Amino acid sequence: MVRQNDDELSCQKYGVPFYGAAWVPPSAAVKEDKSESPAAIRHVVLAGGGGEGSSGIPNAFLVTAFDLESNSLSNPPVAKLGTASDLPYRIAVHPGSEGIVCSFPKSCRLFQWDSGTNTDEPALSLIPSERVLVQLEDVGQQLSSTFNDEGNLFAVGGEDGKLRVFKWPIMECILNEDNAHTSVKDLDFSSDGKFLVSVGSGPGRIWDITTSASLATLPKENDEIFGFCRFSRAADTDQILYTTAMRDKGGSIVKWNTNTWRRISSSHIVRDPISAFNVSPDGKLLAIGTIQGDVFIIRSAGMRVHTVVKKAHLGLVTALAFSPDSRALLSASLDSSARVTLIKDKKQGGTNLWVILLIILLAIASYYAKTKELLPLKL
Repeated sequence: MVRQNDDELSCQKYGVPFYGAAWVPPSAAVKEDKSESPAAIRHVVLAGGGGEGSSGIPNAFLVTAFDLESNSLSNPPVAKLGTASDLPYRIAVHPGSEGIVCSFPKSCRLFQWDSGTNTDEPALSLIPSERVLVQLEDVGQQLSSTFNDEGNLFAVGGEDGKLRVFKWPIMECILNEDNAHTSVKDLDFSSDGKFLVSVGSGPGRIWDITTSASLATLPKENDEIFGFCRFSRAADTDQILYTTAMRDKGGSIVKWNTNTWRRISSSHIVRDPISAFNVSPDGKLLAIGTIQGDVFIIRSAGMRVHTVVKKAHLGLVTALAFSPDSRALLSASLDSSARVTLIKDKKQGGTNLWVILLIILLAIASYYAKTKELLPLKL
């Protein structure tokens, strides 16, 4: 297990409490100077604010550049878009270059990427789309939203417990469930887009997109409370569904079989409540954030902790997102900070500690064996 400290991490404060965070798709990013490595500069989008009122804290989207080689986030950000008195909450980034959908207290709105190609100094930014999502006007606060991997389906789950799935971009509603949960906490599509999982109050639910109906339930055990849900993204292995669960002993990750929808295992990870969760695109890593501001990166094989970042943030972690190549983890917090944790291969840090210990033990055993052989000769 790797423990990282502040010197090894990129962390910046921006004066805006964050509720949403994501990596900008490569297809939407600005073309960098050819003298720089194409993979060296990436962009992230952050959303949040102080809400309605006279707190003095702005509501805004921030677009920030991340330099992989120096492990640094730009501050100030490369772009900022204010949203007046409306607080941006959860964001769903289209996997192509069509922009993001953001939930606000009463509706969801579409924003588009602007590469700034008409200016002397191109910079990536967000601009409001002229297109209005009529179907998501005056629907109340949506707590979760997501696109499928192909970007042709979009799902939203509301504070009122209503679940909707639309064909994108035509916004034809193909699933409309008024009482999916008392409130819908989290949603995720399977990698093939055939299934949608939702969690909220009570058991989790699996939805068949083809039939637009509930297919199965994910029962709780004892006093569990499900918080987040994600399908694995690995294409070369059997797909796994993960949910986070809270009990009196702390936070766990539950694995589910996606053929039978039965529980495979439950692994206790932390004592603190889990406030954010995600799965890497390659399916090899999971990440959780806690209300204490800690970040844990876990290997999906064996469910062992790979990296711990204690006090990654001073406030609770609100969002986690792996980079498209699974090499970095973006985290955001209510303390107005964003951080990128580079995921290091343990083998790159030198010989494994256990190997070193084994070599030492073998050397000691060899020494005593030789000493024992020579002892009779001395007598």
